[in-house]
Amino acid sequence: MPDGASLLNKNHISINKEGIKKSDLTPYIKQVPNKRIFGTRFHLGLYNLSNINKEKWPHGWLRKIGEEPVIYDSYLTTKTREQIKSYVTSKGYFDGHVSDTVNTINRKSDVYYNVDLLRPYTIRNLTYEIGDSNIRNLCFFDSVNCLIQRGKPYDVDVLQAERTRFERFIRDHGFFGFTNDYISYKVDSTVGNRQVDLKYDVRNFTRLDANNRISTRPFAVYTIKNIYIYPDFVPKEAFEGGEAYLKSLDTTNYNGYYFITSRKKPEVKYDLIIKALYLKAGAVYNVTNTEQTQSHLLSLKIYRLVIINYNDSKDNESLQGMELKLDCNIQLSLLSQQSYKIELEGTNSAGNLGGALNLIYQHKNLFHGAELFSTKLKGAYAAYAQKDKRLSSTSEYGLETSLRLPKFIVPFLKFENFVKKFNPYTTIMAAYNFQKLPVFTRTVANATFGYNWKAGNYKEHIFNPIQFNIVKLPFIDPVFKAMILSSTYQTGSYTDVLILGGNYSFIFNNQKIKNSRDYWFLRLNAETSGNFLSAIYKLSGARKDSSAVQKDLSGLQKIVNSYHFLGQPFAQYVRTDIDIRYNYKFNNVGSIVYRGFFGIAIPYGNSSAVPFEKQYFGGGANGIRAWQVRSLGPGSYNPHPPGDTTKVFLNETADIKLEANAEYRFKLFWILEGAVFLDAGNIWNYNDDPARPGSQFRFNKFYKDIAIGTGTGFRFDFKFVIARVDVGMKLRDPLLDGTSHWIILNGPYRRDDFTIVLGIGYPF
Repeated sequence: MPDGASLLNKNHISINKEGIKKSDLTPYIKQVPNKRIFGTRFHLGLYNLSNINKEKWPHGWLRKIGEEPVIYDSYLTTKTREQIKSYVTSKGYFDGHVSDTVNTINRKSDVYYNVDLLRPYTIRNLTYEIGDSNIRNLCFFDSVNCLIQRGKPYDVDVLQAERTRFERFIRDHGFFGFTNDYISYKVDSTVGNRQVDLKYDVRNFTRLDANNRISTRPFAVYTIKNIYIYPDFVPKEAFEGGEAYLKSLDTTNYNGYYFITSRKKPEVKYDLIIKALYLKAGAVYNVTNTEQTQSHLLSLKIYRLVIINYNDSKDNESLQGMELKLDCNIQLSLLSQQSYKIELEGTNSAGNLGGALNLIYQHKNLFHGAELFSTKLKGAYAAYAQKDKRLSSTSEYGLETSLRLPKFIVPFLKFENFVKKFNPYTTIMAAYNFQKLPVFTRTVANATFGYNWKAGNYKEHIFNPIQFNIVKLPFIDPVFKAMILSSTYQTGSYTDVLILGGNYSFIFNNQKIKNSRDYWFLRLNAETSGNFLSAIYKLSGARKDSSAVQKDLSGLQKIVNSYHFLGQPFAQYVRTDIDIRYNYKFNNVGSIVYRGFFGIAIPYGNSSAVPFEKQYFGGGANGIRAWQVRSLGPGSYNPHPPGDTTKVFLNETADIKLEANAEYRFKLFWILEGAVFLDAGNIWNYNDDPARPGSQFRFNKFYKDIAIGTGTGFRFDFKFVIARVDVGMKLRDPLLDGTSHWIILNGPYRRDDFTIVLGIGYPF
């Protein structure tokens, strides 16, 4: 630092009363100190490692990834004080006082901003001054929705929001030429008693006349005369060809819409385009309908560009009065309709790293109605790390095909208003997978029919009323087989099964809110299976097939007392879970993320256990990272009791999962990011399993089974993918004997108490 200068250490804000938050004033601070990680100026330290007089590596590089010292600047402090004063004034604190003081010790300066607020000015009267009678009538009709309220504090942000709201309201009623520039406010703060009178002023329409003089007149109401649709518009050809390009196109009148195209056969069905429109000839101009039309057309996923513009109709030259006409032009630029892709990707399945080769074919407009057809041929391989075992592997091969339709297909019913509002899709999917794990081989064939739609910008619904799966296990390792045969629960989990049911998911994610330092993510799932089949059997008076013979895991014959469908028992269960996350960003280098998860699956009726693929597991790179994947739980059950030296492949699953996580993330330098985390939770059985003592969930003791781990990790942000490595350390192990399960109270740490997990992407 130069002689006589000081380092800006910290900014302090104090406010004498409620009404304005410190976080509201933070954006107006013009000079912020060097960034800190765990209280230290890490990036400033990197900068200081360099020699300021040298440019060669590593000095220039250290200064690039570091941060130069923030020297206290009194001018910026003055500007900050003025900005804060302007802000508190805009919130109705006209006589609020803002002062600043600086305390410098050891060449480090702390700046204190003191905000002294009195009672805010409130709005006494709100009057309107609107010259245009049509606008005035609409304003009075809509006054109940006005954001400005008598008795509330004066607030410039509320006034601006009202300008934006009223502009949209007026433009939605046909006033094409109206903008919020015609709206202004006049404030009288001399009425006394800390009140103001507010005048809501809307000027008449202004324009230049033939003599270049400004003239005023009432606003005109515009209606749509014609709608011209260019379904295969090519911007480059239009730009280069000009009028010649437009003259080369043919015009077709279809159901009152003019389609202008160069193709004899339409690439996209005209009916599909018309259904996506919220605009029609003869209707009053409406800005909201225009935006919804553009959004709906883009959501078809077949257009690269959707441009909607208006121009004055030729009829306006002969029209008199305040009713004019507009011609609407909709220019649609198509995406490439077909694609072939070969994908080589890294995979992270429950923390097991591997790779996959995908051969993908897509057709975005299969039947000329924006139907997205996709088929994928997949081969995958992943490493499978387990405690006390050599590294093994899993492999998977499969074929998946799907068809997404831009419709809401419900037999015998129509939901036209629903389709217009939420733009739903219907998806039909079928897949077959062959999976080879270290201890068993499994085949899964499934088919799904369902819907998804969005409700606003942050909510999404996924509803699959039909979900059909057939799971078969042609091979199970003899050692693993012997272990699970001792448990009725696990025997019921690892059997051939048919799943016929449905599921629903609700997703909320407000991460895209502008200027927000925090966001929420919520996913709620609910699933059920077997109820429809069970009801049919019961209503028909059928009995459970006690004479049916099925091979169990040991290869022996046994009597199965259950309903069968297509030659094998079907699963009957209900399953629901909730995943909630909160991310708070401190600054541009640090954030903290909290996550909570709870899930429960209950077998009943035709099932003694929930199918294996529907059960929960603990540990791994995306769970409690101090435990390897599927090695935690259930409950306090110990698969390796004292004295047992056998090494059994761990694949512990259960019906209930409870988990909580917290992770502090911070950017270091270059592509490197760091993290410190704390994980807690476990899994449990819903029903008692004598072969796994301590595995059942009990309200009076489940908290004793909570496993806790901590650790640190690094993330490598390669832009296209984030790779990470985490080192987890056990803090509390429910398997420990004694009164306390805290490892630090039960002796020294062992190698087994530490785990290294690799992952792709953030854990949550």
